[in-house]
Amino acid sequence: MKRKKWLQVIILAAILAVGGITLAGNLLTAKAAPGIGDEAPNFTLPELHGGTGALADYKDRLVVLNFWGTYCPPCVNEMPLLQQFHEQYESRGLAVIGVNEGDPAVAAKGFVRQYGITFPIWMDKDTVRKQYGVTEYPTTFFIKDGVIRHIAYGEMKEPYLSGVLASLMDK
Repeated sequence: MKRKKWLQVIILAAILAVGGITLAGNLLTAKAAPGIGDEAPNFTLPELHGGTGALADYKDRLVVLNFWGTYCPPCVNEMPLLQQFHEQYESRGLAVIGVNEGDPAVAAKGFVRQYGITFPIWMDKDTVRKQYGVTEYPTTFFIKDGVIRHIAYGEMKEPYLSGVLASLMDK
């Protein structure tokens, strides 16, 4: 009986030690999420309709990098606005890129078809989301000359998006 209790204590101590080491390792190696004024981390992701997309391919353009999911009502609400701005400003160098987080490709394709989305949709599986420190949806990064110039958390409305783009396009 006494031996069994000691064995339980040793197992519990081992579990706590492994957990503590894992937690400490994660805290020490975790990188801070990029913020305004930081260089936008480059990444490559699979595109919804095949191929791959790389942020580096857009380094000379103003990029609206939108993290979204079909399960997110505010994401769904702002998607037509992003499409509108894509159509309106693409000829002036604006690149709207959607980074879909966690949806099956079939769901994302159905959504894109339903809403007539023509800008690139890249499929993430938690890698780039973590790299950018995204914890809520939608989150949108405005990137110019490879640098994060503005970050929007939550659903954007037309006056807000117009204002941000106007300030960045004129610089």
